[in-house]
Amino acid sequence: MAFQLSGLEGRTALVTGAGRRRGIGRTVALELAKAGCDVVVTGSGRDPSGFPADERAIGWRDVESVAEEIRGLGRRALAAVCDIASLPDVRALGERVAREMGGVDFVVNNAALVPPGRERVAVHQADPEIAARVFDVNLKGTYFMCHVFGRLLVEQARGGAIVNITSIAGKRMAPRNAAYGTSKAALHALTAALSGELGEHAIRVNGVCPGITVTSAMDEVPESAWEPMIKANIPLGRAGRPEDTAGLVLFLCSDQGAWITGQIYSVDGGQVAGR
Repeated sequence: MAFQLSGLEGRTALVTGAGRRRGIGRTVALELAKAGCDVVVTGSGRDPSGFPADERAIGWRDVESVAEEIRGLGRRALAAVCDIASLPDVRALGERVAREMGGVDFVVNNAALVPPGRERVAVHQADPEIAARVFDVNLKGTYFMCHVFGRLLVEQARGGAIVNITSIAGKRMAPRNAAYGTSKAALHALTAALSGELGEHAIRVNGVCPGITVTSAMDEVPESAWEPMIKANIPLGRAGRPEDTAGLVLFLCSDQGAWITGQIYSVDGGQVAGR
């Protein structure tokens, strides 16, 4: 008999940062829908003129397109534009989810801001305004999401799970990536604290740290640079795929992950441990 995850059918999940066609958020949302969840997907309201070429070519509409895909799988979907760094925006999202979806069971905090390549510089050379925005989205935004939706989960009194998508950057703390790495390391502390606060309500809180993963966020890395980068850093010999992260997220939300909380898991092909 094949192993199957249970406890996902008929539940409602929320995934932030889910609008990119080649992104972890969309993949997590679709896999949750395939497992039987209704799904709320949020995005920041990206300007279509800045969409990657593959998205423009097919008339991609960010989270609206993802919501259509979820409905095509036979599940309910709600698409919402939300600046998670704005507490009023997050509160409005919480009210809408409660009203239109009847609440939520799983919250996947995936939305993040990755500094552009030109900002991979030492702290004393970096643009403080860009760093501040990184902290606003990655740390404040996730904190606000946990505040609003943690409260909703407690009030519902039916348990649930929060999964914070962080990064191995928060474990490695490599030079010339301080703002991003620091914002992700702070999420590890937030995850641990929340697990202690929400455990008595049967709400589990864990973190997942993807390593080098092929998404549109990596488009600025030339293809010629991939092979040596992977060879030098990843013992398993390949870059990650969004599905690698999605599989662990689903496990942590499922009944099979029911006795796991407060953990920070790397999904990185052995990069942190092997180098």
